[in-house]
Amino acid sequence: MNSIINPLIVKNGTVALPDRLLEGAVAVKDGRIDAVLGDEEGVAEWLRRHPDAESIDARGRYVLPGLIDIHCDAIEKEVQPRPNTLFPLDMALLEFERKLPAHGITTMYHSLSLGVGLSLRGDHLLTGMVEHIRAYRSRRSMVRNKIHLRFEVSHLAGMAIVENYLNGNAIDYLSFMDHSPGQGQYRAPGSFERYVMKNQGVNAEEVREIVADLTERRKRVDWEGLRRLGRLAGERGIAVASHDDDSADKVEESIGYGVSVCEFPINLETAMHAAKRGLHVCVGAPNVVRGVSHDKNLRALDAVSAGAADILCSDYHPSSMLAAVFKLADEGVAALPEAVRMATLHPAQALRADGELGSIEPGKAADLIVVDRFEGLPWVTDTIVGGQAVYRASTRY
Repeated sequence: MNSIINPLIVKNGTVALPDRLLEGAVAVKDGRIDAVLGDEEGVAEWLRRHPDAESIDARGRYVLPGLIDIHCDAIEKEVQPRPNTLFPLDMALLEFERKLPAHGITTMYHSLSLGVGLSLRGDHLLTGMVEHIRAYRSRRSMVRNKIHLRFEVSHLAGMAIVENYLNGNAIDYLSFMDHSPGQGQYRAPGSFERYVMKNQGVNAEEVREIVADLTERRKRVDWEGLRRLGRLAGERGIAVASHDDDSADKVEESIGYGVSVCEFPINLETAMHAAKRGLHVCVGAPNVVRGVSHDKNLRALDAVSAGAADILCSDYHPSSMLAAVFKLADEGVAALPEAVRMATLHPAQALRADGELGSIEPGKAADLIVVDRFEGLPWVTDTIVGGQAVYRASTRY
């Protein structure tokens, strides 16, 4: 991004503030929100003081905070779109990042799996991508590229890697996962086997070997070591998440590891217990858009309706984020400001970034999106990150 950031005003839009909608303008100076203006006189006065300001007319459109996606593993599919088909890490990141502003995502926590045989194969790919993202974002960026390390708890050799990353402040978010069959996401008999055979192109004999290996590895999980990693993350100001909790007891166990975010609870009872215990509960935007879980687990719409979920993430499908926000509002599940908070302020709060990001308030970083609608579907016309336009689109009617 350029070091010189010109003033900017987005005017005549419907601005999504944390608690209400406002017909007005958002004024930006030095990369930060300078003022939220609700009348033409205020806009005119601001423009008199900043005659060199760029102006974006958002008439008939919405002005939202940039979306914050705390869990998205789509970068792994960009690296490996098919089994045994790898693309260069630099190309994958560059191509993936430039899609994000079009989806309204201005902060992406790239979810990278350590020790999960269902994702990128080998620790070297994980460590290579972590280092590549860190180096890349120090040189340039279109969005705020963060790192979400997803650690498979049965991968004992990976614990030293997690500890080194925490001590070196190399990651921004940590989650503990257990993808072993018979519990969590794969508690239904045969569900793990079917998933692996479909997505990894292995046969029945090979999947039996995978199941046997995972079952044996799980017997050796260092649960006390996980508690130590959770404490270390807390000391470093890094939020920790659980993954696929399937019972209230599992939530309680996760809290013991320093968890403050419950990602993708398997059923409504678990989600409600996590929310009652004060955890942030994250559900998938694709689940909202489709109206069903791809694994026949909890419907995200039911969790939101019950007040048992407060965060949306894209999971594996970035374009679902904005669509899910508007679907929640259109179907009366949540008022638009509330739905917007689920993809902006609440994830920022969960990851302790809300002093800087997540809402349209003076003093915060100017991460904004302008949203139009076409036949009911939302689409982004302008994306601004840190006060600079990184994406602009137009169409002919």
